[in-house]
Amino acid sequence: MIKPQGLVLASVLTLAFIGLAPLLQPAWLLTLFLIPFSLVLFLIRDTRYVSLSIIALALLYGFGWLSTFVFTCTLGIVVIGEVAFRLTGGKHASYLYHLVAAIGISVAVMLYLGYTAPLVVVMGVVAAVLLRAALRGRDDALMIEALGVAMTMFLFEELNFEVDLTILVAAAVIAFGFGYTSYRLRVADVSGLFSGAMIGIILIVFADVRWFLIMLAFFIVGAGATRYRYSEKEKLGVAQEHGGVRGYFNVFANGLVATGAAILFGITGQPAFVALFMGSVASAAADTAASEIGVTGKKPYLITTLKQVPRGTNGGVTLWGEAASIVAAVLVAAVAWAMGVVDPWMVAVTVAAGFIGTNIDSLVGATLENSGRIGNSGTNLIATFSGGVSAMLIYMLG
Repeated sequence: MIKPQGLVLASVLTLAFIGLAPLLQPAWLLTLFLIPFSLVLFLIRDTRYVSLSIIALALLYGFGWLSTFVFTCTLGIVVIGEVAFRLTGGKHASYLYHLVAAIGISVAVMLYLGYTAPLVVVMGVVAAVLLRAALRGRDDALMIEALGVAMTMFLFEELNFEVDLTILVAAAVIAFGFGYTSYRLRVADVSGLFSGAMIGIILIVFADVRWFLIMLAFFIVGAGATRYRYSEKEKLGVAQEHGGVRGYFNVFANGLVATGAAILFGITGQPAFVALFMGSVASAAADTAASEIGVTGKKPYLITTLKQVPRGTNGGVTLWGEAASIVAAVLVAAVAWAMGVVDPWMVAVTVAAGFIGTNIDSLVGATLENSGRIGNSGTNLIATFSGGVSAMLIYMLG
């Protein structure tokens, strides 16, 4: 834990230079003042990484790579959020205090600088808490968090996507509500909670709430497939670790392509990106169902050699698993069709893409994953990308 004097000094330094930032121009002038003061924190053992994170941000700002708003808001989110987290004991409830403190300082900075793009702030705050959860236990976590928040805010500032404040607040409430429910039901851990919330906010803001509900359909299908005959899978030694609780790696591996599709759709309005979204989500659902349900059937055959392999082998396929993948893709497509997001042709494209993505997952698992070149999350990312691109190409050629 940071000692009291370190906490006070870090907070005072942060607030002082947030106040001075718009007054000390050009940017490098503030950097010249900030770095020597930050080195004082470096002399206090427990605030060394706080010091390094401030220095890293100051350098980015001094070179002109960050706007005054992104710099000051990131500085406040990271330092004040970290102070709140550590003062409250660093327990699970501390993430809530981190979130509240980060929101508070961000609103103050917005008012002080007259900034009117709350989406940039929301994404920065969520990124901060997510990285805090994902990197817990690492000495350099704060430096990575600072850079991650700065780059996230920079990206969304560059996108310059306008969103109504009411929609943004509703999106945050819905997404965090879903994330917290997943955490309480032991479907996701803390990092999974915040990564799921981030994806949910983006889907609702850049597309609409129906896209979030389609993604929710995938999570329900995936959770159901994971729980399916779980005790039997435990005895076979092929059950998901930790009771199937998902972390940020799994959430992003299955949702990153869909998130990118939502952003592209929000910016361009092109229906091809609806296909990209639907194909990636269907692939994620189909692959999860194929893996979790197929493993309870007969011994699988390796997709590359068609030779029988033990249950749980990467790249192993069964008829039961292939059937489960099609059913899962149909369910996702049906939810989208019922809500008016897709037409009958897109439904067919979605189911086909889900089947393609599932088998690409098996192919990658049998080759790259079994050889140790990539992990399971990498395989899932390739599968969802392949399924999404397949859907987009089939849709555009159809």
